[in-house]
Amino acid sequence: MTRSVHRRHHDIADDLRHQITTGSIKPGERLPSEAGLAARYRVSTVTLRRALAVLQGEGLVEKIHGKGNYVRHPRRKIMYVGGWGTLDPWTAAESTLRITVRSTTVPASTHLTALLKVPTGSPLAEYTCLSLEQGTPQGLARIYIPRDLAPAGVLDDDTACQEAATRFAVLGPSPTTIRETVSARSPTPDEESALRIGNNMAVLAITRTATDVTGRVVEAALLAFPGDRADAVFTAHHVPNERQPQG
Repeated sequence: MTRSVHRRHHDIADDLRHQITTGSIKPGERLPSEAGLAARYRVSTVTLRRALAVLQGEGLVEKIHGKGNYVRHPRRKIMYVGGWGTLDPWTAAESTLRITVRSTTVPASTHLTALLKVPTGSPLAEYTCLSLEQGTPQGLARIYIPRDLAPAGVLDDDTACQEAATRFAVLGPSPTTIRETVSARSPTPDEESALRIGNNMAVLAITRTATDVTGRVVEAALLAFPGDRADAVFTAHHVPNERQPQG
């Protein structure tokens, strides 16, 4: 019985997905009521909601409280450029993309102590950057800088700092080395809330550290993007192995 119900709600999801992807149901269009869809497919509302949850998890359908289920407009993906530690400048310059920045001072936690190589409890400037496109969150960056290195103009009218924040770029002193670790994982509760996603959607998580010429870690950043809204691109440059002439 359980297998039949499981198969049935996936059949409904497959049918609705086909209608959406072929244009029979168009972006922005409201789906029939859940009761109406349940009657159409001759299933319970519980089974119908399981089918809708599949499509919501895929980003095809959005449930708006008090209004119903709507077909989402296709999301434009933003691009993170690895090695430069920044959003693609063309993406970041889009007029529909807006960045909010908040700053505070926090003591270094155990995790940040390991990333920044500072004593536990050291004061850090924390910059929380949230990118939104037409009100929909696209990415979250939490950037940490030792307090003595923190730039003063990020939240002021400093154009260079504002531009860096817009691109999720390194905010502190110019680094000589950027190290990035990329993974796909479940979102934290804070990320779920900020990005407005459920725990059934993976996030593209990037941990970035920037180091200066002396080897000091000048910044650590924790970046998270909903898995359906971002691509990360990394380019490797091959250096030929030049052998020394035999003497």
